[in-house]
Amino acid sequence: MALHWWSRTWKKQPQLTPVSSMRSFWGLMWAYWFSDRWHEAWGLAAIIVVLTGLQAMASVWFAVASGELVGAIAFLHHPETPTTLNSLLASAASLAAIIALREVGFTAVRHFFSTSLHRKWRAWLDRRFNDALLDCNHTHLHLQHGAAEAIPTAGGVPDNVDQRVQESIKGMTGGAIGLAMGISGVILSLFFVGGKIIETSTAVAGLEFLGSYATACLTLAVVVAYVPINTLIAAKLGSIQQRLDVRMQWAEGSYRRELTTLLHRSFHIAAARGEETQKGIHRRRYGEVDRTWARVNILTAVYMGFELVYNVVGSRLVAYAPGLLSYAENRISLQGYVTGAELANAIINDCSWFIHVMPDIAHLRANAGRVIDLAKAIEDVQRPREFYARTGVAELRYAEQDARRGLTIRDLEIMHPGTDEPFVTTGELQFHPGEWTLLVGESGSGKSSLLKAINGLWPHGRGTILMPGNVRTFFATQDVKLPPVTLKELVCLPDAAEAHSDDEVAAALSEADLEDFAGELGEEGRGNQSWDRLLSGGQKQKLVLARILLQRPALLFLDEPTSALDREAAVAFHQAIHDSLPRATVLSVMHDANPPKSASGEAFYHSVLAIDDGIATKTPLPRVAIGPVGPARVRLRGEKRPVDR
Repeated sequence: MALHWWSRTWKKQPQLTPVSSMRSFWGLMWAYWFSDRWHEAWGLAAIIVVLTGLQAMASVWFAVASGELVGAIAFLHHPETPTTLNSLLASAASLAAIIALREVGFTAVRHFFSTSLHRKWRAWLDRRFNDALLDCNHTHLHLQHGAAEAIPTAGGVPDNVDQRVQESIKGMTGGAIGLAMGISGVILSLFFVGGKIIETSTAVAGLEFLGSYATACLTLAVVVAYVPINTLIAAKLGSIQQRLDVRMQWAEGSYRRELTTLLHRSFHIAAARGEETQKGIHRRRYGEVDRTWARVNILTAVYMGFELVYNVVGSRLVAYAPGLLSYAENRISLQGYVTGAELANAIINDCSWFIHVMPDIAHLRANAGRVIDLAKAIEDVQRPREFYARTGVAELRYAEQDARRGLTIRDLEIMHPGTDEPFVTTGELQFHPGEWTLLVGESGSGKSSLLKAINGLWPHGRGTILMPGNVRTFFATQDVKLPPVTLKELVCLPDAAEAHSDDEVAAALSEADLEDFAGELGEEGRGNQSWDRLLSGGQKQKLVLARILLQRPALLFLDEPTSALDREAAVAFHQAIHDSLPRATVLSVMHDANPPKSASGEAFYHSVLAIDDGIATKTPLPRVAIGPVGPARVRLRGEKRPVDR
């Protein structure tokens, strides 16, 4: 490994992220369409436009067929040229066939292709945001632990990142496709339906200067007078809807997050009998959901009433007004009058599309805003030192040195956000290859924070950390959380499962006293339980040992690595590392006042790094020279606190 991840994390130049182009509305909208999947996007869009055009043409056919059917009914009892029953049935059958073709052949098929486009667009965005969050910069960590005021360009650290990636992207892509379909429908309808209105237009008394285009001009006039005013009203209501949508998404996300947290800490709540306190938290979270929902319901009812009145007036009064004079003057037949009214109604409906979907547009803008804020935040944390400098001292520097010199720490000061007073300080510390150092101190003295700072996972402070170059490192945290993947993937993590053979993984499990699971490398658990729920605390720590033995790191950081193991198993844990990795540098946090020794009574640790009153001091422990002692191996059997699963 030529460069360590912390070198990439803290370098000065910003990195281009997979979502860099999505920090504006149009950047977000166009990213997929000009990506490497452009042929897929534009191909599906072309099919949708063609089907939308056919749907508009079918509206013209429907209007003509409706007029013919009404004319046939009107002349059913005409004394001179009565409509025959066969012709009446033929007109009805033609209208039914047009309806079936429009709704099934065009509308339903278009829905299939639009939902396919929705699915593919969402999948592409989901992958881009996941790649951006789970990069080598640990962006997901910075977003969750940064201070709220650290991202002014994005309005603060984004809340409910999971909801933004899951629900906001889904809502935004679906809304955008619906909006585009509506706009194309309006344009194509104006072309086809408008052309038919002009074709069937007639003169009107008093408007002779317009000639035969009089009824067409009247239709245009009533549409222009009726639709825009109501669209402005809808836009005002839509802006209120947008604000409520943003609030509702925040409230729902906060409540869902609290429920998810409950599932992770249910044992601790039960042990502390904290159900009443937790219920209070849930009531407060859901109270915000309920209050916002009530306001949304009021606005929805108002908008529904407005839209229903608008639709009835438009289809039953406004659409029939333009041709009324011509029909009254007997310039057009009843069939022509009905045909013209249906065409006018089609134009009104299509031009009123913005009114019908204004709530959806509000949803689109709200969802897009949340996704854009997340993209801005992701881009903003690509320079962690500058990002964290907004909320405190962030002057930790990381570099590499010759691996033979081991790990060097120079004048390290670790601080909390918002203060320049360190809670842990060091002078110059040197950790040689093969040296084991025990990190001790009172609870809360900063032991874990020191390990995090060395590994680039604590942002605030100053000082220099020189890591050994071209070597592998391993940081075993105190809490072991196992993702829902196969057992082999868990042992190989962070390597890909293909990087190690099954025999190598099985051997590592056996050395860690987990040979009973070696035959289940391809399984994600047993029954309905994942490995995270199935394995006890001690077994999880043995699994961490299996990772260490498999990957053979040269620099090893251990934070309470044997807290769930009994004394004998803890000795075997250390002995396995000692025998397999004789030249590894080990820095380990332990609360045990008497650190484990080998079966022969020899101490594993060569030095102790003690944190006392905020100052870390390293002193040697009396023992023989650094190197393997080779005592007989002890099996890892016992656990300090067996967990009943």
